[in-house]
Amino acid sequence: MDFNIMLQAHRGFAYLILLSSAVFTVALLITMFGYSGRISKLLRKSTLFTMIFFHTQALIGLVMLFFFSPGFKAALAAGTLMKDSVSRNTYVEHPVSMIIAAVLLTVLNKKFKTSDKIRMSWVIIAVIALALMLWAFQWHRLFGA
Repeated sequence: MDFNIMLQAHRGFAYLILLSSAVFTVALLITMFGYSGRISKLLRKSTLFTMIFFHTQALIGLVMLFFFSPGFKAALAAGTLMKDSVSRNTYVEHPVSMIIAAVLLTVLNKKFKTSDKIRMSWVIIAVIALALMLWAFQWHRLFGA
């Protein structure tokens, strides 16, 4: 497996995550304000697909980080992983935040599957997951700043 192939797969799933997160956000807002709090099929499906894309992205990213990334190995060997802000963001903050967001989406998926009405605590979990994802997203690498 080549690093560039993994990088392109990671980048491709990033677009899918952005799309599915947008659909998830719209479905959440529609459920909150349009259906009197009743969880719709759209919300259940969008949560499921967003969670699946997040998990796939996390697996690709972790394999790429630990097995293929020359930058991670060089920063780790040089002892600059936590000293350099770019390395810290790329190799520590980004993966940890995305994994936390994936875990929160997994919890939401389970809650939405087992209930008919949405609760405010679930909305807060969804907002936290989306905020973490948006904060840790590598915008400059995906869209080229």
